[in-house]
Amino acid sequence: MPQNRRAFLKTTAASSLAVCLTGCSLLPRKATGQPEHYAGAIGLPDGRFGVSAFNRSGDILWQAPVESRCHSGCNRPDHSELLIFERRPGWSFYVFDASTGDRKHHVKAEPGEHFVGHGVFSPDGRWLYVTASRYEPGEGIVAVYDAHRNYQRADTFDLAGVGPHELTLHPDGETLVIGLGGILTHPDYDRLKLNLDTMQPALLLMNRRSGDIVGRFQPDHHQQSARHVNVGGNGRVYVAYQYQGPRYETPPLLARLEDGKLREYRFDQDTQKALANYIASVVAHPENDLVAAASPVGGTIVVFRGSTGELVSRASIPDCAGVQALTGGDFLVSSGRGRLVQVGAGKPAREIATLPVYWDHHLV
Repeated sequence: MPQNRRAFLKTTAASSLAVCLTGCSLLPRKATGQPEHYAGAIGLPDGRFGVSAFNRSGDILWQAPVESRCHSGCNRPDHSELLIFERRPGWSFYVFDASTGDRKHHVKAEPGEHFVGHGVFSPDGRWLYVTASRYEPGEGIVAVYDAHRNYQRADTFDLAGVGPHELTLHPDGETLVIGLGGILTHPDYDRLKLNLDTMQPALLLMNRRSGDIVGRFQPDHHQQSARHVNVGGNGRVYVAYQYQGPRYETPPLLARLEDGKLREYRFDQDTQKALANYIASVVAHPENDLVAAASPVGGTIVVFRGSTGELVSRASIPDCAGVQALTGGDFLVSSGRGRLVQVGAGKPAREIATLPVYWDHHLV
């Protein structure tokens, strides 16, 4: 097949898939009722690190130690297992009994690779997909593990880019949604960003079985690092940026995938400034049209309507980062200062608890 014909068919297929994924005809992967138990990576006042599980009231259910700082995690479907990934550069991930906190596995990255803090399971709970980096050549990959075989490495998918971060599974059960930050780093250089002038960030759609990239969508500016992603119950895909350009600029930091393009949201200028060019979490609520996004740098949480971008709530929460949906339509927000806060549309933020821990960037 001629190269231009092949490229045309691939582009057409990607556009068709994007239209399908942003439609509302798909059944949600998650039930509308949200769990009453949550977990997150923590730092402790004495300098140690751990994982903590808690209920909706902020009561600690269990706490387990880990060897180094962790970032995010995921639950294994139909199994009482919670996975937590070390923070970038992450050299391992942990598997815990979600009910007790007992450690079941400690899986290390392959030589020459490191994890970047995120993973997601196939719907049947067998296959684990983890974003990672081959740091010498600077290649972003998705590493695939077989949970039925004690998390042995099963496959590797190339992302044709650098700096992957968060990934999630679309409600269709087949498409991985991946934020490709575009930032080249190396563990020897303490997170130094090595390619800010030549970044190529993107939102990627990948077939989870073949590893084929079936959609690649770029932000308006090459320094809008596309790092965090989420998918609503209606199939709408969201992506959050961390802008790597001048601090005085305030470009859009959030977008939705619509008609094969990234449609970016812009709030009023005060809100844009409050977000400080940095979004650490974006979560679409499965029960409504609301989306929440947190900026620990700006100490600001925003809630907006996914379909229109209308800002419906904004609150100041210093070092806020973790976000999860609560039953009833609100969101739970955690901060690096130990706070758990409930936020929603058109209502003041309500503190649930303040605990003697430092929550890391994500809640599970």
